[in-house]
Amino acid sequence: MRWLDRHPDWLAPFARRATGPAPSGLREEPMLWIGPPPTHSNAPPPDELEQMTALARKYDVAERDARNRALGRAGEELVLAHERASLRAAGRTDLAERIRWVSQREGDGAGYDILSFDTAGRDRLIEVKTTNGWERTPFHITRNELAVAEERRSDWHLVRLWNFARAPKAFELRPPLEAHVSLMATSFQASLL
Repeated sequence: MRWLDRHPDWLAPFARRATGPAPSGLREEPMLWIGPPPTHSNAPPPDELEQMTALARKYDVAERDARNRALGRAGEELVLAHERASLRAAGRTDLAERIRWVSQREGDGAGYDILSFDTAGRDRLIEVKTTNGWERTPFHITRNELAVAEERRSDWHLVRLWNFARAPKAFELRPPLEAHVSLMATSFQASLL
C-alpha cells in the first residue's frame, strides 16, 4: 500500500499507461505470464502472515475499498489485453475482436468479468482476481461467481493475478474451486425472523 501511495499511476487504466501506438499504428497488447497455481510447499512463514494482517488493519476501510476496486479494474484490463494478444498470436483475430469486458459493460453480476474464447471458438468465462501480494494472498469470491463456476464448469476460468504492482504474474484455476482453495465465509446476510 505504501508503494502504491508513492506510485498512483500504477492504478491508472492500462490504456493510459501505454507509451503510444506501435509503429504499425496498432497498439501491441502485452502477453501475461501464466504459470501453475501454488502448492502447499510454498506456504508463507507464520510471522509474515501476522505482519501482513497487522498492516492491513491500519488502513481506512473506504479508501482501501476504492483502491481494491481500482486494482481489480486494472487487473481485468491486463487480462483482457492478454486474451486479445493470445488470440491474435494464434491467428484468431476474428475471436479477439469479439471479446467482451462484461463487468465493465454490463456490471459485476454476471459471475465472470470477461467473455473470451479459446482458439476453437468455445467460450472462456474469465473471473479475474488481482492482488499486489504474493500468489497465496487470500482473495474474495462471491456466491454468484461460485454458482456460475458450477453451472458452466467447462467454460469458467479464474485468472489469479498476483504481485501486480511490481511484476504481474498469474495462474489459472478451473472448477471445482474447492479442489484448489479453501472457501471461508467472511460475511453473512441477516434476515429478521
